[in-house]
Amino acid sequence: MSKNLVIVESPAKAKTIQKYLGKDFEVKSSFGHIRDLPKKGMGIDLATFTPDYEVSADKKKLVTELKAAVKKAETVWLASDEDREGEAIAWHLADELKLKDENTKRIVFHEITKNAILKAIENPRKIDQNLVNAQQARRILDRIVGFEMSPVLWKKVKTGLSAGRVQSVAVRLVVEREQEIREFKPTSTFKIEGIFLNETKQEISAKLKGDFKEENDAEAFLNQSKDTEFKVLNVETKPGTRSASAPFTTSTLQQEASSRLGYNVTTTMRLAQRLYEEGYITYMRTDSVNLSQEAINGAKSQIISEFGEEYSNPRKFTTKSASAQEAHEAIRPTDFSVKSIGDVQLNKLYQLIYRRTLASQMSNAKIEKTVIEIGNSKLPYQFEAQGEVIVFEGFLKAYGITKNEDEDDEENEKLLPKVTTGEILTYKKIEATEKFTKPAARYTEAGLVRKLEELGIGRPSTYAPTIQTIQNREYVDKREILPQEREIVKMTLTKDVKKQVVNEKFGGDKNKFVPTDIGEVVNEFLTNNFAEILDYGFTAKVEQDFDDIANGSEKWKEVLGEFYKEFHPKIEDVEENADRATGERLLGKDPKTGKNVYARMGRYGAMIQIGEQDDEQKTFASIMQNQNIATITLEEALELFKLPFDLQDFEGQPVSVAVGRFGPYVKWGETFISIPRGEDPLSINQERAEELIREKKAADAPVANYKGEPVTKGKGRFGPFLKYRDIFVNVPKKYDFDNLSQNDINELIEAKLEKEANRYIQQWEKEKISIENGRWGPFIKFGKSMFKIPKNKKDEKYTAEELKEVSLDEVKKWITAQDKNAFAEKKKPAAKKKPATTRKTTSKK
Repeated sequence: MSKNLVIVESPAKAKTIQKYLGKDFEVKSSFGHIRDLPKKGMGIDLATFTPDYEVSADKKKLVTELKAAVKKAETVWLASDEDREGEAIAWHLADELKLKDENTKRIVFHEITKNAILKAIENPRKIDQNLVNAQQARRILDRIVGFEMSPVLWKKVKTGLSAGRVQSVAVRLVVEREQEIREFKPTSTFKIEGIFLNETKQEISAKLKGDFKEENDAEAFLNQSKDTEFKVLNVETKPGTRSASAPFTTSTLQQEASSRLGYNVTTTMRLAQRLYEEGYITYMRTDSVNLSQEAINGAKSQIISEFGEEYSNPRKFTTKSASAQEAHEAIRPTDFSVKSIGDVQLNKLYQLIYRRTLASQMSNAKIEKTVIEIGNSKLPYQFEAQGEVIVFEGFLKAYGITKNEDEDDEENEKLLPKVTTGEILTYKKIEATEKFTKPAARYTEAGLVRKLEELGIGRPSTYAPTIQTIQNREYVDKREILPQEREIVKMTLTKDVKKQVVNEKFGGDKNKFVPTDIGEVVNEFLTNNFAEILDYGFTAKVEQDFDDIANGSEKWKEVLGEFYKEFHPKIEDVEENADRATGERLLGKDPKTGKNVYARMGRYGAMIQIGEQDDEQKTFASIMQNQNIATITLEEALELFKLPFDLQDFEGQPVSVAVGRFGPYVKWGETFISIPRGEDPLSINQERAEELIREKKAADAPVANYKGEPVTKGKGRFGPFLKYRDIFVNVPKKYDFDNLSQNDINELIEAKLEKEANRYIQQWEKEKISIENGRWGPFIKFGKSMFKIPKNKKDEKYTAEELKEVSLDEVKKWITAQDKNAFAEKKKPAAKKKPATTRKTTSKK
């Protein structure tokens, strides 16, 4: 029996800590929070803001085990993370496990190393109730906002939607950026660049230090340059320095991992969590850029050892943000002698953290910047060439050069040939190119994090879940924006001026946030009706209120009370008086019927409607994936009504073209064939349809046999798959999908068949009811709905053997207890007069 029980929040952390403590310590994990607000209902007494916490069903067994371990221990050490969430976990454990103050100790550390753990054991403290209350205030306020605003969205916009204090503001940022892009009016100027040759025929690229608004002026400049003698008017060389960035905070790590490694925010935090729990880095949720003296000394020693004395420049960084909440260090390695680790993906992030921390303690890079002015006094503008030479690498030796996503890619950082003032140069080529101004860039994940941080919205622990939530709710996505084309003028002077009109692509985007139609409609409704909740300043003030609660200068229930007395009446007012939101846009009139044409949200998504709401003859068409309510034109909308259309039969089966939930497709018999992205479905003729059908047939041709029956393969929404009989078998990445062997195919199919065989505990096919094994245990499936299995008479979970004996009637009772209308007879709606021209393009594919 161990005298000491240490409770942490994750198994990985428990495993690492157990290595550093002796046999008198037993380390157990709580697997995060052991209790929370209930999943059903608000779970808050709104008169007093008292939460009704409960232990979730999946944690009851764990809590029983922890209670048993507590009884055997003399001292319980609560060692959850050193932030508000960690403090709340410790508080919930103390309360639920009925821990006594005299034998309960709270310990904190920002790194999982032997020294840090032993030092924490030597310096225990009590649970900080202010930090707990700050976490409770955030949790309760966000629950209130979600539970009271979401039903309003169900009533006024669409069922199944949700609202949240921070997520709604994040969506607003994405929507406003998209609106800014749509409203942007590009203007063009002519920018001029020249390539000049010195006496030894070395090239110098230079830019004109002025632009021309008019094509004629740019052409006149080129003609004037044709017979001009170009000289080096001035050569200026001056020294400069570059200094290293501060060590990583949560936000800057997410941004740099995005730009350097291509990791999204969720991936970065998942990997950082593992690095922390395995003892490689300090705590990864922090606003601080501070390094301990121990870390500064460790970095110095490593820098001198690896690079030399001249590369060392120890320094301390201070956090600029007034809202920085935790007294942590920056994110850094725990041991600078550990230069790499075994896991490839973990090592990439570790190397980024390692090099950034090392660079922050290194000397400035010394550069020499050269500027050459080229031209003639007769010209209205002169040319300028810029170049840089790194004289001393300093921190760049460890970290290299990076550019922010908003920086200009055309920066000249190149070596220039030696020239002297007055030297005659000849031009090789001078080119004037029409350039258009660009709107602000769409947000990447890292860019959105940076903006939220800049506005004081959210904290390190909230960025990743916020960004994941707005994607899960389908308010924003990262769909590809196909580029448009426009004509630009290029004029080139070599011996004479040659003019040409060329096409350039613009406006395309990949992996950037774009609001969905429903995201825009919800944002418009919320900003119109809950302006204060979505106000950036208000949201930042709420975060400051939480900080004030954490430092003890505000009382948490008073803060909640002040918020709720303004918020709840607004909810009631909007629910009673606000109009329904559909994002409706009047596009114009249908030339055939003279009726109004609208773009709007419908029950199944964005659509076009011809006719008014009360018009029994109104017609509909689904908007395609690359279109949206806010920008679709009348002409584009009317084109949609040409779908679906029929083509000639092919090989005895009918062929048609339509658009469905997942985009445009060709239907051949009962086979659906997706039309390639970017291809206009209205352009599909008989020849192209047959080509797509033949490609589909070739793709569906058997690639192997299993027990005498054909096996085909394909790629779907969820990745590559095999099809055997009516069974689809996902092919994991570890297999070479293009070169699957017969053994691979056998292995994959057999594993799937075994899984399917174990899927059903009982099945009543006629009733469409089954008891199945799921990821989290057995459950009931009725049609497309899933239901929980209650506990047995002993208040325990049913075993698989017991479930095999349960009758259909008993299962129906379990379903009815959760949905009283599950087996109610559905009344057939009264027959309506069929509209003369109603059509439906939303097909299930």
